Amino acid sequence: MNAMLAADPQALDQPLGQLDPAEFRACFNRRPFKIEHYLSDHPLFDLSRLVELAQRLPESRVEYNPGNLPVSHDPKKTPRNGLSIEETIARIEDCSSWMVLKNVESDTEYGAMLDACLDAMRPYTEAVAPGMCRREGFIFISSPGSVTPFHVDPENNFLLQIRGQKEVYLFDREDRVVISERDVESFFAGAHRNIPFDDAFRNRGELFELLPGEGLHFPVAAPHWVKNGPAVSISFSITFQTDDSLRRQSLYRFNRQMRRLGLEPNPVGKSPLCDGVKYGFIRTLRGAKRLVGGGNDSRRPTPY
Repeated sequence: MNAMLAADPQALDQPLGQLDPAEFRACFNRRPFKIEHYLSDHPLFDLSRLVELAQRLPESRVEYNPGNLPVSHDPKKTPRNGLSIEETIARIEDCSSWMVLKNVESDTEYGAMLDACLDAMRPYTEAVAPGMCRREGFIFISSPGSVTPFHVDPENNFLLQIRGQKEVYLFDREDRVVISERDVESFFAGAHRNIPFDDAFRNRGELFELLPGEGLHFPVAAPHWVKNGPAVSISFSITFQTDDSLRRQSLYRFNRQMRRLGLEPNPVGKSPLCDGVKYGFIRTLRGAKRLVGGGNDSRRPTPY
């Protein structure tokens, strides 16, 4: 896959390669699949520009730590790397670190880049999962050999490899040997993204190698871990929610509440009828809360 040079960040009107409608319909939010993109030589992903971006972002939107973490890692025991944000990016080739710049859509240039990518994808997503919303972008900057521990993410995600290469070990989100129903419920109720990894799981996953110009689709809450290749890696994660993904998250949170009451709810997706009844109840409760409280902050997840 060849990358296409875009000299002007605002003039990139074809960020993605041709998508296969049949593959998209069959696989979106069910199974991983690769796509092509043309961002590998884009100047917005130069390290100097990423330093500037990190300086503009709120400190809370920059997360970084040593890159030599184990696949199964307790997030409470994550050390710092002893460097500043700027030093980490400047020395990324040899400082053995991992960094993510979060919610880059808040920046005008990077927000336009995210929108260009997702606008190109939206006709395909709307055909299978309407209601694209909550667009967010994340840029990962990692040293050679860095590991991203085993975890899950809450969004529909396409990870676009910009520089370097990665090995992605991706697992079926429905494999209850790898991730339990309770783990998924806890995650959507606010637990940390990292989950324990047992080496016995290794052969249950699928390995994808990502090179510059390639992207990979991650179904919502599909467990995975990532290892960088022998060079610096830069990746752009373009994410969003849909009506269906938001609905499923509400159902998982609702089931979590039911367990706290000592009940054993049907797993999400096992019975469409049961899910429909639960979601109807959830919507009724939300409506009542809006009437009593005068609305709610849509950026904060509700308990269900």
